[in-house]
Amino acid sequence: MKKKSLNKLDKYLIFSVTVLILYTIVEQILSIKVGVERSTLTTCFYAAFGGEILSCVVIKVFNIKNEESDDDEKPIPPAPEEIEFEELSEDNL
Repeated sequence: MKKKSLNKLDKYLIFSVTVLILYTIVEQILSIKVGVERSTLTTCFYAAFGGEILSCVVIKVFNIKNEESDDDEKPIPPAPEEIEFEELSEDNL
């Protein structure tokens, strides 16, 4: 059987979620030991990694939709170089 490998986007999503979980655990331990909550750092950290996760999910969703629409095999319009134009003359004006 062929082993299915993860693409780069899946690996990055796993990395991001893992980092968020590890940060949450370390932040909880430090806030209990030291007694200081780093709210600004936590907000910025979650905003950065949350935004990255959201953008990766959006990319995956649109790639899936594009793959489904590619199956419809819609005709591709010709490139602008392939379109023939009539030459203008004084008679056509």
